[in-house]
Formats: sequence, structure tokens, C-alpha cells
Amino acid sequence: MSAFCEIVWKYLIILLLLTAKIVWSFYLPGLAPVNYCVKSESSSSCKSEIVLYVNRLNTEESVIPYEYHHFDFCTGNEKNSPVENLGQVVFGERIRPGPYNIEFLREINCELVCTKNYTGDNPESDHRIMLLKKGISLNYQHHWIVDNMPVTWCYPLDNDKQYCSTGFPMGCFVRPDSDEACLVNPNYNRRGFYYIFNHVDLRITYHSGQPEEGVGFHGNGGRIISVKVIPRSINHISSSKIDCDNTDPLALKSNSPIRGEHLLISYTYSVQFNMDNSVKWSSRWDYILESMPHTNIQWFSILNSLIIVLFLSGMVAMIMLRTLHKDIARYNQMDSGEDAQEEFGWKLVHGDVFRPPRKGMLLSIFLGSGVQVTCMTLITLAFACLGFLSPANRGALMTCSMVLFVSLGTPAGYVSSRIYKSFGGVKWKSNVILTSVVCPGIVFGLFFVMNLVLWHEGSSGAVPFSTLVALLGLWFGVSVPLTFVGAYMGFRKRALEHPVRTNQIPRQIPDQSIYTQPIPGIIMGGVLPFGCIFIQLFFILSSIWSSQMYYMFGFLFLVFLILVITCSETTVLLCYFHLCAEDYHWWWRSFLTSGFTAAYLFFYCCHYFLTKLSIKDGASMFLYFGYTCIMVFLFFLLTGTIGFMACFFFIRKIYSVVKVD
Repeated sequence: MSAFCEIVWKYLIILLLLTAKIVWSFYLPGLAPVNYCVKSESSSSCKSEIVLYVNRLNTEESVIPYEYHHFDFCTGNEKNSPVENLGQVVFGERIRPGPYNIEFLREINCELVCTKNYTGDNPESDHRIMLLKKGISLNYQHHWIVDNMPVTWCYPLDNDKQYCSTGFPMGCFVRPDSDEACLVNPNYNRRGFYYIFNHVDLRITYHSGQPEEGVGFHGNGGRIISVKVIPRSINHISSSKIDCDNTDPLALKSNSPIRGEHLLISYTYSVQFNMDNSVKWSSRWDYILESMPHTNIQWFSILNSLIIVLFLSGMVAMIMLRTLHKDIARYNQMDSGEDAQEEFGWKLVHGDVFRPPRKGMLLSIFLGSGVQVTCMTLITLAFACLGFLSPANRGALMTCSMVLFVSLGTPAGYVSSRIYKSFGGVKWKSNVILTSVVCPGIVFGLFFVMNLVLWHEGSSGAVPFSTLVALLGLWFGVSVPLTFVGAYMGFRKRALEHPVRTNQIPRQIPDQSIYTQPIPGIIMGGVLPFGCIFIQLFFILSSIWSSQMYYMFGFLFLVFLILVITCSETTVLLCYFHLCAEDYHWWWRSFLTSGFTAAYLFFYCCHYFLTKLSIKDGASMFLYFGYTCIMVFLFFLLTGTIGFMACFFFIRKIYSVVKVD
């Protein structure tokens, strides 16, 4: 046996080395390095123009994002905008070419982009300036992209460390009742004034020399490894007399310009190049990920949580194995006739344990969709761990999840039909139609309502009508037919044969104590699974609502496996206690016991909303809890299915090894 294991390990190591070699030998689409050179040396192998892309603007004080041109900024030629993938469109990303002309190694001291003119008592002008002030007061953030890298804004923290944010504010508003100045510059401190950041200093760092492939650059060439921005507010005298060395900020009053008054806002920029050969192109994301707050301090907490959960799972497994071993040995004693006739504990309900539950159709539908969500999550996390869904590949995570969900309709239909047929169900048409429509319909219905709110607010997060049609096409053109195929395969097979026969007359269930009643057991069942994920939930929610990057997919995959183990063992343990108490209604209870973890997830999302976010407007609150309901519902299907499947196989196993007359 040891020799066989050694051979298996050798083959696994060889397979991993071959996989690593294959992964190292190519770059993912859109993630390949780009060589830059000066304009006089540009060729097909290198580029001289550096395109700066602008993305949507968002804030932690509102869930509603807006496109770059929603505010009255200088715009570029948006006809050359890149095509967003499905995940980017659903997430509300709108990437457009910026108005800044940047060439490799061409430094710019102070250059005008455009000038915006606002006239007092002009409705259109007043609307534009009020939009700017509203965005500044809500702390909306720019998100720029250069060479597929986010343009970062780095500033010091209180602990003498530097934090590099992937966005920077469009301005600063000093509230009348606040003594705090702007974070960008403490001199911006006049109460009740808006400081618009109309000038940016771009610091582009590049790597010149031997790249990772061992090929040198010709002439003045290199690869970009970071782009940092320093936003400033400058009160230029006029568009013909711009002065980027002026320290006088452009402070806007809270009221609109009066009749006849003209307000000019000139947008300028400067570009500086710095060479740094100590950082390789493949490591250029490190300075962003390492500076993320609450990252390093959480490693010990995550490991501690995982160890505790593993220890508790081991204890549960040991108790279950020892107790079950004694039960089975006692039930199978045939030394005397009296011992053979004596039945107690969970063996008493052998004639009712496989009695079909009420609402069996709904349970089978939930289980089919739950298997679909579980497989989607597992495969997506596996791809993320392999690096295919890195933060550089924008929208890939959502695109992969949606494509996998619609492609996994076959296992959903198969599981739903098999479970429904084991209940004695005969309405197979209703089963397959409801399996393919109910749960996806709930998610799409909530998403559509959220989209209507975003559309009403004029947000970039509103999914276009063409994309909605595409999503419906994926649903009814791919997912529904695959669900029918799975259901056809499931209904063609014989019904599941249970290890014991079901009595015609149901057995009366004795009075239960408070610990073995359904509701307390369901509430207690979700505590331990939630305990192994709540730390990761903070990072996930921060990446969704606070524009922070989530990249710890290895830990997330490990936590997901621990969640599967914990849900399974917790549900099996509580199910065993209920069977020992002669309560055989385990079908729905096993699903709801682990599925109740979603309720704790909802409470944690409410806690995060109250403590970490500063959302006040009604539309943003509605959107936050609407998207939270979608996430909670999918998590309910995921955890409920895991618990049910574990309990289903556990009960079939224990009743197949005992001798029943």
C-alpha cells in the first residue's frame, strides 16, 4: 500500500510540474506585457503612446456609481472605448479613453486639457456645477487605468505606513461643522467650501533592462510597473495663463454663481517618468496588494479560525463514529430472541425515516438549484486559485460565475428529478420547468428591480437593455435546455431504492424537549458554519462596497472546503440526535439546519452596513439590501444543499448496515 501511495505522489508531483510549466509558458488574454519606447523608435514590437482610460466613479457613501462623463469633466474620444465583458457590464464598469495625451518618456510640466465655463443664473450651467459639488460632497472617487494597471493614490496612515488606493477623490468638501481639513492637503481647510481637484501629477515608473523572458529592450524602452497620481486644486488665472506651481486652491462656494458671474475651471496635468529596475513587471501589483488595510493583521485570525473549526469538526466526527459504532453493534446483536426483538433509539423509526416529506416538489427544486450553485462556486474558486481570475483580468470573476451557472443546468435537472422521483412524484414536467425557472427567476427578478432603480438614478451600474436580453438568452437558450437534458437523464433511471421499507401508517412522534424541537435545532445549526467564514466576509464585503481588491482566493478556497465539512458534520450530528429522539422528519430540517447560516450572513451584512458604510439616501439603502438578498438567497441554496446531501448519505448508510426484520 505504501509503495502504491509513493507512486501516486510521484505522478502528482510530475503533473503539477507540467502544469506549472504550461502556465508559465503563456500569458492570459489582456495580461501580456506591453513594451513601450520613445516615439522615434516605435515599431510593431513597442508602442510610444500610453493610453489612460477612465472608469466609473463610486463612493462608500452611496451604492450608485456614475460614468465619467456624468460629471462635467474633460472627455476623450469615447468612440474608441474598449469592449467590456459581461462581468464588467453587470458590475457597472464603463471604461472610456481619457483626455490625456501621454507618450513614453515625454515629460509634461503643465499642460491644459480643457476649460469649463459656468455662467450664473443659467439652468444648464447651474445643473452641471451642482453635480460637481454633489459628487465632491459624497466623496466620489476617480478610477483610472494605465497599461491594465490601476492608477493609485498613495498617502500615509497613522501607523507610519503608506496606503495606496486604487482611486482618488474628485475633490474635497470641508463641512461647516467640521474641523478636519482635506486629506490631500491640510491647507484646504475653509469651512463650507468645495475644493475641486482640477490638476493631477502623474508619476509613471517603468522597468528598463532585462525582462523576465531574457530579451532586452532596444534603445529607450521599458515596461510600466506603476502609475501614481497626486491630485491638486489650483486656481488658474485663465485658460491662457495656467500656472501649475500656484499654491492658491480653487475653492467653490456652496451657492451657485450669481447672475452674470462667470466661473472658469481649467483642468491641467503633469507627467513625470522614473526608472526602477528593482521591480519586475510580474511583481508590479505587489505594492498595491501589500498596502491594503487589514490584510496582514488578519492572517493569524484566519488561521486561528480554521484551526478551531478543524478541531471541532474532528471532535464531531470522532464522537459520531464512536457512538454509531456502539449503536450498530448493539442493534445487530442476535444472541437471544429478546435482544433481537428489542428496538430503541434511531432504529425505532426505520419504517418512517424515508417517508416522503411535505412540499417535496419545492425541496427537489431547491436541491437542484443548490447543486448548480455549489458546482459553480467550486469551479470558480478553483480557477481563481490558478490565477485565471486575477484582479488584472477585470470582470472575469463575474463572467466566469455566470457562464458556469448557465452551463451547469444538467446536474441541476438531474439531481432535482432524481430526488423528486424518490419521493414518488409523477409530475415530471412541472418539476423540470420549475427547477429551471424558480430559483433563477427569483435572482433575475431581484436583479431587474435593482436595475430599474439604477436606471432611474442615471447610474452607470444600470445594465443596458441589450445585456438584459443577452442574459435572458443565456437563461432560456442555454440553462433551460440543459436542465431538461439533466431531468430527462434523471427520470429515465429507476427511483432510488432505500435500504429499509416504509410503513403504511406513520409512527407517532413523542413529545420533544426544547433541544430536539425543529426551530432551536435549525437556529443552532448555522452557528458553527458561520464561525468559519465571518472573517472572510469582511474582506468580501469590503471588495464589493468599499472598492478594495480581493485577491486571497487561496484562503477563500480553503475556507469554502471547511464550510462544506462544517455544514455536513453539523447537520449530520443534529440529524442523529433527532432520530434518537424518534423524530423522523429530517428532510426539510437537514436542508434548513445548514441553510440557516444564510440568516447569520444577512445579520452580518446589516452589521457591516451600520458600522462600516455611511449610506444615507433611500435608493442606495434599497440597492444595498436588494443585492444582499440575492447573495443571501444563493448562499442559502449552497449551504442547505451541502447539509442535505451529507445527511441523506449518512442516513442511507446507517440504515443499510443494521439488521431490520
